[in-house]
Amino acid sequence: MPNIKSAKKRVLVNATKAAQNKAQKSALKTDLKKFQAAVAGGDRSEADAAYKVAVKSVDQAAAKGLLHRNNAANKKSSMTLKLNKMA
Repeated sequence: MPNIKSAKKRVLVNATKAAQNKAQKSALKTDLKKFQAAVAGGDRSEADAAYKVAVKSVDQAAAKGLLHRNNAANKKSSMTLKLNKMA
């Protein structure tokens, strides 16, 4: 544990931020898995709804810095291709 007050605060703030990032990444992965499951299930209307949720969560993750914007674009593109192959 650090001795300086500001360093102690940084440790606490970093732990809090790490927990928030972990929770947000976990939620993102859950949304992506729900989309994958909907596509695998073959139900188009369910896949459309899951697609909208997944794209929104990917965009939010990119805005918050959890994902690089190119990585987010790549994920959205691959999801769009999978959705369009269903039709």
